[in-house]
Amino acid sequence: SSGINAEYGNTMIYPVILRDKFRLLLATTLQEDGAPDDGSYTASLEGTRADTFEYVMYGRIYRIEGDDFADSNAILSAYISYGGLLMRLKGAANNLHGMEVGQTVYLLMKKLAF
Repeated sequence: SSGINAEYGNTMIYPVILRDKFRLLLATTLQEDGAPDDGSYTASLEGTRADTFEYVMYGRIYRIEGDDFADSNAILSAYISYGGLLMRLKGAANNLHGMEVGQTVYLLMKKLAF
């Protein structure tokens, strides 16, 4: 467990039901080597992190709130907008380290087969 709770809901486009297992990755770039990208996504791009995932969204952090940003045990919430679909990540400050208001974030998902 990562210690982060996510509230997200676009199950009409990418259905996820209780007990489904999936891999979720949040990244600031789609480049495999971690190099910054220009913030645009074209489905025809090859050789990116998106190649191994079934669902990709592009968003922006619009708010971060919490008790004490300097305290690594503090609980923070980061709010991300994916074109109007909103997501809240809530967890320990050390798990949300590096997130900043205005930062772009890709959400990548893939269901796991067991």
